[in-house]
Amino acid sequence: MEFTTIANERLGETVLYAKHPTGLDIFIAPKKGYASQYAIFGTRYGSIDNRFRVGEKEVTVPEGIAHFLEHKLFESEDGDAFSRYARTGASANAYTSFDRTCYLFSSTERFKESLEILLDFVQKPYFTEQTVQKEQGIIGQEIKMYEDDPGWRVMFNLLGALYHKHPVKIDIAGTTESISHITADLLYECYHAFYNLHNMALCVAGDVDPALVAKLADKLLKEAPPSGVESLFEEEPDGVVQPRVEQRLSVSVPLFNLGFKDRPTAGKEAAANEAVTSILLEILSGSASPLYRKLYDEGLINTSFGTENFTGRSFGAVLFGGESRDPDAVADAIFAEIDRLKQDGIDSAAFARAKKYTYGRLAAHFDHVDGVANAIAGLRFLGMGPFDLVEAVAQVTEDDVKNRLETVLRRENAALSVILPVQGEQAS
Repeated sequence: MEFTTIANERLGETVLYAKHPTGLDIFIAPKKGYASQYAIFGTRYGSIDNRFRVGEKEVTVPEGIAHFLEHKLFESEDGDAFSRYARTGASANAYTSFDRTCYLFSSTERFKESLEILLDFVQKPYFTEQTVQKEQGIIGQEIKMYEDDPGWRVMFNLLGALYHKHPVKIDIAGTTESISHITADLLYECYHAFYNLHNMALCVAGDVDPALVAKLADKLLKEAPPSGVESLFEEEPDGVVQPRVEQRLSVSVPLFNLGFKDRPTAGKEAAANEAVTSILLEILSGSASPLYRKLYDEGLINTSFGTENFTGRSFGAVLFGGESRDPDAVADAIFAEIDRLKQDGIDSAAFARAKKYTYGRLAAHFDHVDGVANAIAGLRFLGMGPFDLVEAVAQVTEDDVKNRLETVLRRENAALSVILPVQGEQAS
């Protein structure tokens, strides 16, 4: 296996890439002199992948099964992966998002042994009906906890208001009812469909020897033909389900998420949209913008206010969120500023500042082993290369930002989610 060097002159950074004979994409971000190492082993499989086709067979599985599988994969007949990592001193974790599942560790020593553990346990599923039933109780408690989490609920209430049919509106962990239908056989079926090395990527960052990574890959990776899995989604109608949704929970200050539904993109188009949207959001509501200063000075937002270009396979939205004593007033101010920018145009100086800021924020990922490895993995699962987003930012023009403003930030595609205090619990 030979690594090719992907270089980026703007950043002065390089990434090594190889397609392993087993089909796995391997990326290494060399960071000479860094004391820590970081590795992430992930698959293009998340909570939205509840309907899929393998060959001629179509399968529908319970909501939350991707997250359930992530929990169970750490277990084996001989113990669990966390106890193995404890012996190497590495810090290990995993996460399931809407469109991917990733297993990771960071280390300052014994990198070889820690990488061996990662490549080993992710490829060795072990599920029994007894351990599945035990996990149903554990995850059931986790689900109940998130049902009362204001930050979690404000987001998923928004997704339910934005999306008619797309499974992105479904809680990543599922429901206590849905996970009760998960069986060991279903877990194995999902594992073999999606945990196929042709559907996965390994990203390593730090002062590591590429030859060592290649040697361990040759030793531990298991060959299998591509599963050919294809995720299936119903066609998502235009427009939103409802423009406003609210819920009362135990909070001292109301929370809000304002979202604008967008169309999904992939590859180079996704990189271009991400770059343009990041610059647009910085112009519109970044900490140096007139809107941010106005809302902050009036006490309508605090430092929790932020934005996100919420994109993934088959879904997309532009989000604003934070705490506010009057979320509707914040939403109205955002709508008014959008209308003003559409009417008056983009200020050239503000565009230049936002573009420079966005570029600097992306470049900062390469200063940290975890930041660069996670960034590369995220880009890979959206069909992008390690430097595609940086290059896309460099190409953005004022006209691109104006077009994005006109086509995405439209009231008919917007919904507001609010979490209000329980009556009688409002802060004085």
